[in-house]
Order: sequence, then C-alpha cells, then structure tokens
Amino acid sequence: MRCEEALAQLNVSQDLLSHDEKQFLDEQGYLPLPEIMNHAQVDALRTRFDELVEEEGEKAGTEVHQEAGTNRLSNLVDKGEIFEICFTHPRVLAAMRHVLGPDFRLSSLNGRAALPGQGLQGLHADWGTGVEPGDYYVCNSIWLLSDFTEQNGATRVVPGSNRSGQHPKDALDDPTAPHPDEVILTAPAGTVVVFNSHTWHGGTLNQTTEPRYGLHAYYTRRNQKQQTDQRASLSPETIERLSEAQRTILDVQ
Repeated sequence: MRCEEALAQLNVSQDLLSHDEKQFLDEQGYLPLPEIMNHAQVDALRTRFDELVEEEGEKAGTEVHQEAGTNRLSNLVDKGEIFEICFTHPRVLAAMRHVLGPDFRLSSLNGRAALPGQGLQGLHADWGTGVEPGDYYVCNSIWLLSDFTEQNGATRVVPGSNRSGQHPKDALDDPTAPHPDEVILTAPAGTVVVFNSHTWHGGTLNQTTEPRYGLHAYYTRRNQKQQTDQRASLSPETIERLSEAQRTILDVQ
C-alpha cells in the first residue's frame, strides 16, 4: 500500500488543517492542536507511562535514549494498543503530510517525563545540519500528558528558526541560555503540538514538585532512516494486530 492510500484509509485529508493553521506551521515552525485527547485518554496514557517506567526499571528508554533527570521510554508502538492514537490521528498526520510531503513514515514513538528540578535541554534541532527553507526531513509531535506551563519544564521553541537555514550548534554560543525570540509551549493536557523538527527547540527546567509528561511521535521522509527500526523492533503479535494502513505508516508491510 502506498502512503497516500494509507492516509486516505485513516481519514487524512488536506482540509483537516485550515489555511491559517498551515500558514502558521510554515512560518512559525510549530502548531498547537487542542483537544486531540480527552481526559480519560490522557489519564490512561499517563498511567501506562508510569507502569512501563516501573516495569522496565534501569532499561527504560534504552532502545533509543536515556537522559539524566528524566524518565524516558522508547519503542512505544510495541507496548500497547493504547499508543495507536499517536500514529493514526488524522489531524496530526495531516500536519505531518503538510511538512514532509505525501511519502513519510513514523521514525519513533517515545516518552519523556521531566523530573522535578530537572529537564533543561540546550536548544537543538532533530537533524544534523541546517536545511533550505521548505526542504524538511523530519517533523515531531508532542502529546501533552500534563498541562505544559512555564514552571514545569514545557518545551521552548524559536519561532521561524526552521526557515533560517541555520543549525543551533553553529549559531549559538550557549544553547542552554534563554533565546531572545523563544516561546514556551504552554497548553493544557490533551493538546498535541506539532513542530517542524528543524525548528530550534528544547525542554526547560521543571521547577515544580511533579513530573511533566509527554510523548513524542516523530516522523521522517520515507527514504530516511527511522530512529527506531519498526520492522526490527515490533513483535509479530503487534504487527498482526495492526491494519494495513497502520503498518504502512510504520513501514512494516
């Protein structure tokens, strides 16, 4: 099945995003999509997150990445049907198609919870070099399982940096320092924030007493390497459970 056919079967169409939303995503490099998840879905996903952290212990996140001061999870496609919303939601997939074009695939589905007093990241991009505006290879989405606030480590972005042609490693003396143009992505739990992964971004410091939870559904052009090789990482039981359209988005047909 071609990617376009899979998107059609998953009810993805170009009119799921308004002209203003597409323009904002193009110009600013990010787009909040409110109320993608309801309260029950948020609670269930956060509960499953904590269960996996407990079950996996020191191995949690090792399939992709561990980070001091956070609870990390990886390869979530293989860890429960509950996570299927993260790679099948039509509005989010419509945004991915808008940024990456009609031929893309899931690169990875991971989790990150910034712990109290932790979580500060330097500004970075999820690609090794700067790119020409419009020539984008990767796009991410943050699934907010907590309210994101200025106090609890919400992600910051530099709007328009996706169109700068520069990479933060080459442009910034201190990527951890506040940037004069940065915006803190504050929004209620249940929101999904899509952001062009060439947009400079990073977690901020969690100054509260509770973890700040998010999932990251990360996509790439179909001809680029996946962060998590879905074909190698998914169990036969998971692959069998998925529809043909879902398998196409994961590239495990």
